[in-house]
Amino acid sequence: MISALGILASGNEKLRRSLRKALEAAAHNQSRLGHVPSLVHDPDDRGASDCTPLFLMAVGIFRQVTGEPDFLESAVRRAVTWMEYQSPSDRVLVVQAPTSDWRDEQWVLGYGLFVNTVVYCYLSLLGHCERASTLREAMAHFTVRSDRQNRHVHEGLVVRRKPYYALWSYKVYSSERFDLLGNSLAILSGIASPSRARDLVAWVEAECASLREREDLAVDLPPNLFPYIRPDDPDWMPRYERYNQPGEYHNGGVWPFVCGFYVAALVAAGRQQLAERKLLALAALVKPSRVEDVEFGFNEWIRAQDGTPQGQDWQTWSAAMYLYAFECVRSKRTPFFDKIRLAT
Repeated sequence: MISALGILASGNEKLRRSLRKALEAAAHNQSRLGHVPSLVHDPDDRGASDCTPLFLMAVGIFRQVTGEPDFLESAVRRAVTWMEYQSPSDRVLVVQAPTSDWRDEQWVLGYGLFVNTVVYCYLSLLGHCERASTLREAMAHFTVRSDRQNRHVHEGLVVRRKPYYALWSYKVYSSERFDLLGNSLAILSGIASPSRARDLVAWVEAECASLREREDLAVDLPPNLFPYIRPDDPDWMPRYERYNQPGEYHNGGVWPFVCGFYVAALVAAGRQQLAERKLLALAALVKPSRVEDVEFGFNEWIRAQDGTPQGQDWQTWSAAMYLYAFECVRSKRTPFFDKIRLAT
């Protein structure tokens, strides 16, 4: 579903036909209640918080490109209804269980930034403008920072005295670690105002410079999460010892597909020259492979401290988001998201 951005931006008809089949397969394996499974060849593999909203976002973009406003309409209606039931407060903001989005080894609890930015995107693309506006307003509330919550106070995802949005928030709990993917989507979609977007980018670049000075970052692109979660931090989980060491995987690994979103966000924020520099860094990042001797490895993720590929080679989203980032820099626009920001 994420790869739909690069596929449709490429203009390649063969890839578009392949995407159509993927979307139709996802719809065919949708649950009775409207949930899209994690693996379309296994309809019982459910529970992911991001598969259904990403499906809706991808269909919305596909409709825009192909001029088919009713494409998979029945499946879309069921999926939209499913997502409405994911909001326990009926304020459009949706909640998730830990490890239920693309980060299968990281705890994101309650109102997660990434999933809600995707919800905002599909609501805008599908013409649910009033609900999109409600969601954006809800996200603009500050996160609650006390041991008691007044029942009239709604928590949001804005962090006090910082330009970025919190990783997640729920009642009196929240995480202020920086989620690169969620914040990049906040810029792309227009959830972040132009001034906040500029401040956010400046903050990211300054923080990454500090990471490089401390030898916690070896490449000219941001990690997916920082500051890294350390063993003595309260949000460290015992399982992280094996799968999620600082600077690795979801705990600060450098993910090419996420960096593609960041390059696009730089274009959206008006930082064209910086976007060009980061695109060159991304081109270098997608070359190394872990196993095969190939020109482009399009590896899954890179260890932050030494820049070595550590995931699986030939990842579709790594390749597709490089294509999307390239198109954004080349055209000086952000296909599919420009329209959403203009409507904000």
